[in-house]
Amino acid sequence: MIDTPLERLRAATRRARDLAGADDAPAFDPFPLLEALHRHGARAVVIGQVAGIMHGSTEPTRDLDLLWDGDPAHAPALTAALAAVGARLMDESGRPLPTRPDSLLRPKTQFTSAGADGDCCTPALAWGGLQVGDCLDRAVAAAGPDGLVVRYVCREDLIRMRRALGRPKDLRRADELDALPG
Repeated sequence: MIDTPLERLRAATRRARDLAGADDAPAFDPFPLLEALHRHGARAVVIGQVAGIMHGSTEPTRDLDLLWDGDPAHAPALTAALAAVGARLMDESGRPLPTRPDSLLRPKTQFTSAGADGDCCTPALAWGGLQVGDCLDRAVAAAGPDGLVVRYVCREDLIRMRRALGRPKDLRRADELDALPG
């Protein structure tokens, strides 16, 4: 029985790696970036389906989405973590951005790296009226035996975020989370 959030995520990463071997797609592995975020003291919270997996969702993903407060004073640590894994930054139109703190000072910055692609979002991004800045304060933490600590959005906030987005996959994933025990 897989009963800790990081064990669930590691198992999902192994399943993604096995699937990637079948079609030559790069394997999804969020751990290098999660470790870099921890090492650099970046104040980012995991959202999206990776958070869903950590809460017990069984639906796979190939991206790692992050929420941070958008405070310019916190951007250097986040930038350093992204740079440590060789991430490339892009704006919402896919145009390249330099890997420096001011590139993250927008509602959403996309990134791509060897192990995971995703979005770095701030509370300035429209969330259908949901005040996501409050989600940062309610985030939970998972600690691994190796000392890695990953902060991720609490289940109730993740369900609210999914319902606010309203896309069919988000509503399906919100229903799945709602049905999970505890």
